[in-house]
Parts: sequence; C-alpha cells; structure tokens
Amino acid sequence: MSRKLVFRVILAVVVVVAIYRVFMGQPKFQLTHITGQTMGTIIYNVKYLGDDVPGYKTEIDSILQAFNQSLSTYIPDSEISLLNRTDSILYPTKMFTEVLESSRLVFERTNGAFDPTVGPLVNAWGFGPDKSVTVPDSSVIDSLRSMVGFERIITQGSQVRMDPGMYLDFSAIAKGYAVDLVAEFLEGRGFEHYMVEIGGEVRTRGQNQDNETWKIGIEDPMVARDQQRLLAIVQLDDLSMATSGNYRNYYQVGDRIIAHTIDPRTGYNTSHNLLSASVFAEDCMTADAYATAFMVLGVEGAKEILSTTELEAFLIYQDDEGKLKSFVSSGLQSRIERNNIQ
Repeated sequence: MSRKLVFRVILAVVVVVAIYRVFMGQPKFQLTHITGQTMGTIIYNVKYLGDDVPGYKTEIDSILQAFNQSLSTYIPDSEISLLNRTDSILYPTKMFTEVLESSRLVFERTNGAFDPTVGPLVNAWGFGPDKSVTVPDSSVIDSLRSMVGFERIITQGSQVRMDPGMYLDFSAIAKGYAVDLVAEFLEGRGFEHYMVEIGGEVRTRGQNQDNETWKIGIEDPMVARDQQRLLAIVQLDDLSMATSGNYRNYYQVGDRIIAHTIDPRTGYNTSHNLLSASVFAEDCMTADAYATAFMVLGVEGAKEILSTTELEAFLIYQDDEGKLKSFVSSGLQSRIERNNIQ
C-alpha cells in the first residue's frame, strides 16, 4: 500500500470518527453519586464519572472523619479543641497545618478581615453554641477584642500555641478544605470528571453525565429563610465556588437586624449593603475564606481584593433605594447567567 493511500485511509477514519462524535456525542461514562453527612448535620454530594466505577463512600467518609478529628470544635478531643483548651499542641497533622497556614495567608492579604480567632466575639453576639440573643455593650466588646488576633497564633518548630483565652475556629474555611480533600482523592484515583459539594461549597472538574460543563445555582438572598430561588447559574469548569451571606443567619432586636458577620477588626457586626458573596478560585479552601472576608469588607473592599488577585466573584447587594444589584468580575462574565437582576 502506497504512502498516499495509507494517508487517505487514516484521514477517512479521522473524518468518520469526527462525524460520529458530532452526531452521537462523546461516549458517556457511568455516573456515581455518593451522599452522606459530615460536620454534624451538613450534607455532602459527590458525583464522578468513569468506566466501571467503584463506589468510594467508605473512603470518602474516612477522609471526612479524619478531617473532623483534626478541625471540628464540636469534637472534644480534636486537635483544634485541644488547642482551645490548653493553648498549645505538639506535632499538628498535615490537615491542621495546611488550614492554619492558608488562614494566615488570607488574614494577611485581607488586613485582618478574615480572622479565625473571632470566635469570642461571635459567641458574644449570640451566633456561637449558645444561641441566646444578646447585644453586648461596648465594654464587653473591648474586653473580648483583646482575645482576638490571628497574628498571635504562633507556629514554632513542632508546636502551635496561642495566648490564653483565645479561641480558634476554622468554620469559615474548613468546608472548602474538606471539598478539596475529597476532590484530590478522586483525582488521585484518576477521575477527570467530578463534582464535590459540601454544605454549598463546590469544586468541579471536567464535564457532567450529559457531556456539559457542571452548572451550579446561586440563591436569591432576598427570599424568606424557608424559601429558595435561584438568582444566577454559573458554568463551573475546573473551578471551585464558595458562597457566604447574612441572609440565612441573623436575628432582630426591635427595629435592628443583627447579622452574623462580625468584623474582627472592630468587634461589631457589619452594616454595609453586601448581601451575598460567591467567590471562585482553583481550590475551594481559598474561595471559602475569601467569601467570608468579602462579607466583612463589603462591595468596594471586595473589589479592591479582586483587582490584585486571580479570584473571581459574584456579589449581590442593595443600592441606596433598596433595589437588588449585582457585580460580576470580568473573568466570570461569560460563565454566569443572571435571573432578574442587573
């Protein structure tokens, strides 16, 4: 067979395969969907695609159990609980160290707007384990502020220590980290198409079972607590998303709305017009931390951070007339579909 004929045969095969893919679609993989609970009552959903896919629920639950044993403040003998009780731990695990150092980085880059030591203030405002509704006076806030400050969490050799009376809580970054742990487990098993979601924080790779980019909804923050309505849909391709907002966690005292976002720098709850911040990053831990920081910083402060990083964000806020508005960062414009919002 001549070289020209071989070339023509190969070309014909390539054309036939291309036509088949256009009309028949890419070959579909088997979808596996695993769900369960972690961190108490938080629901997780893990979807992944592949040929002859085994179920990994036991392995995923094991990862999340190890995560809780390191970072859950609700487990008395966890690493973080031991630190909060004794002000010092030796030989922290990799999980604890990674979250600690990522928290330190975001703390520094946001000038303290993200601070996992804000717990004493959060508790004082009635958003901690004790849900009693209280509005602390200025003297209480001033006193508690002396126990807040991530710069006082010191890593020295094999020891992590902090000042007596401080309280460390990674809840504003930990869900995102748990998502990353499960995603990295799947990637380690060779999966190129997956979606991991834990309590609303999400990381994706590849495509879904319909050979399409994974699509994730963002809720309207203005509906009642017991209602849900999507305000936007995002095409999440090889990206992570985390959302933070005050619309599900607040209480009212007289005419005053007390939002759960407490500014670590002042000790008081925030009062700006930002209702919800959805942040997009390569890893979910980073997205989770910055979503919290943006709720402290407000719209303009969030925009400043976005201008100096590779993060993307979808911000929902109210204008001076109380109308719902949104801001979409430039890199997100082609991926997001907004519903009834400017």
